[in-house]
Amino acid sequence: MPTTLIERSAPSAAPRPDTAPRRRTRVFALPEARWAAAATVLFLTALPLQLTGAPAWAWGPLYALAYATGGWEPAWAGLQALREKTLDVDLLMIVAALGAAAVGQVMDGALLIVIFATSGALEALATARTADSVRGLLDLAPTTATRLLPGGGEESVPTERLAVGDTVLVRPGERIGADGLVLDGASEVDQATITGEPLPVPKERGDEVFAGTLNGSGALRVRVERDAADSVIARIVKLVEEASETKAPTQLFIEKVEQRYSIGMVIATLAVFAVPLALGAAFTGSLLRAMTFMIVASPCAVVLATMPPLLSAIANAGRHGVLVKSAVVMERLGQTDAVALDKTGTLTEGTPRVTDIRPLTGTGSGRGLSEEELLALAAAAEHPSEHPLARAVVDAARGRGLSLPAAADFTSAPGIGVTATVDGRAVAIGAPARLLTGAEDAVRAEAAAVAAELEDGGRTAVLVELDGVPVGLLGIADRLRPDAAATVRALTALTGSAPALLTGDNPRAAARLAAEVGITDVRAALLPQDKVAAVKEQQAAGRKVLVVGDGVNDAPALAAAHTGLAMGRAGSDLALETADAVIVRDELATVPAVVALSRRARSFVVQNLVIASVFISVLVVWDLVATLPLPLGVLGHEGSTVIVGLNGLRLLREAAWTRARTEGGR
Repeated sequence: MPTTLIERSAPSAAPRPDTAPRRRTRVFALPEARWAAAATVLFLTALPLQLTGAPAWAWGPLYALAYATGGWEPAWAGLQALREKTLDVDLLMIVAALGAAAVGQVMDGALLIVIFATSGALEALATARTADSVRGLLDLAPTTATRLLPGGGEESVPTERLAVGDTVLVRPGERIGADGLVLDGASEVDQATITGEPLPVPKERGDEVFAGTLNGSGALRVRVERDAADSVIARIVKLVEEASETKAPTQLFIEKVEQRYSIGMVIATLAVFAVPLALGAAFTGSLLRAMTFMIVASPCAVVLATMPPLLSAIANAGRHGVLVKSAVVMERLGQTDAVALDKTGTLTEGTPRVTDIRPLTGTGSGRGLSEEELLALAAAAEHPSEHPLARAVVDAARGRGLSLPAAADFTSAPGIGVTATVDGRAVAIGAPARLLTGAEDAVRAEAAAVAAELEDGGRTAVLVELDGVPVGLLGIADRLRPDAAATVRALTALTGSAPALLTGDNPRAAARLAAEVGITDVRAALLPQDKVAAVKEQQAAGRKVLVVGDGVNDAPALAAAHTGLAMGRAGSDLALETADAVIVRDELATVPAVVALSRRARSFVVQNLVIASVFISVLVVWDLVATLPLPLGVLGHEGSTVIVGLNGLRLLREAAWTRARTEGGR
């Protein structure tokens, strides 16, 4: 039976036309369905011939062909597994069918093969449709893009040939060919297929756009920021494919038990056959009872209990912009009982703005700069950095039309600041408390007073040093996400405890923001190792901690946590690689939603295990204490397998995500 949700497909494969609809696998495109259909036709042709008294030579070969067409694939797979010293339950089904035929129950054995093959085809179709729901994103990528030439003019090129740094023109109504930043133009872009946002999003200079999203009525010039294989679409497909190849701890435990169970079941089958035979029972009746026992006791439904719900939840979350990297992660998310949140880019929008430019007064080396000089100096040093505060400084300088000198020898110390050489002079930018330790008393007092004034106003203070001498401070403010307070309340309700705030920002600014969203556990001015220590402290108390962050300084905490979740749109590459799951859309409310979805998936696993256990128990007892007809035993066994598989696939529906959003918003 199929166990892989997503078949391998290269993310950089040739894109489909703009208007291509989402692919849906046709039933007879699956080999399992074709073999099952052939076996069914042969069985339905042979059955009336047998029942009407036709000679055996008329219907016997048809039954034999039904056995062959419906049973060769599971038989071959079972033999291959046997070579690896693994007992496959599919092989046991084939043995049972052949056993029935050996005692003259050819029709019953053929019926087993047909139902078994049909069950496998239904599972293959269900998992293929699940794959379609994610792989269909690739259909959205346009075949070609209009690349603008450096010397003027344009050319049409395949999107897979676009390179980072290329500039493409996106005309009204076209799909965007690559992930990138808008250089010029304004439009509204429908990106629901990537982020799940129901309405088109306004895009202008500096905004990010995604490959495969649909441009509105304006024209955009976009600079390519990612290769085709690294686009958000490709990452969604790749991550879900990789997730489908992982197995949750529950599944691994079931498979470990399955081997021992299967061996025990074979021994029990031999006993069910041999004991009555030794007591004088008829050979045919004893063998049929034993074959029926082998069928109904097989743990097919138990094996399928775990992965369909988890993988369906992964696919559903992927369609809504949450990339869960493995089934292990999906299972862990639902175990969360404590949450730690970063501040900048997580509780805030991650697009801070420079609100204050405060040169320090006095004389001395490099002091007495104007606002424009101070801002240009800071922006030049911050330009190579990917931190949201650095981008705010650079954007402020560009907004004033300042030219930025080139920076060399750039270094970044997460949680501390950056250093660079600008026009031959050493520039350092970072938190005042970390840079003022070696300053003169008068300078320290002035800078500390300005920093305190900025922080009391809820801004983040950033100190700028030139050749080791403080020359000014910048005040930077970030907007709180509109859904931050609601998300904190939802996470508190889900986990039973309020989230903690872990930030490298100053204590006053952190406390001010925490009070707005209802967080009381505030830990500020933290270095990356301090965040890790805070996470480990909670884990040492027996908590399963979910860390949500986006920056380089969050990566160690994301790695140390029971589960790490990165805000993907503004998140650093290191955070995205380190995290166990990534939120592509810029919506914090998705965090409690995906936790609720994981818990719902885990409840479906429990439901499936109960369903499978009840079916197996009832059918086994029936066969042992009474006479269970072989066809009815086959129907019950395969029916339970299909029910369990389809129950798990219910989490693919849009209603499952809607319910998770509702449960996560309580």
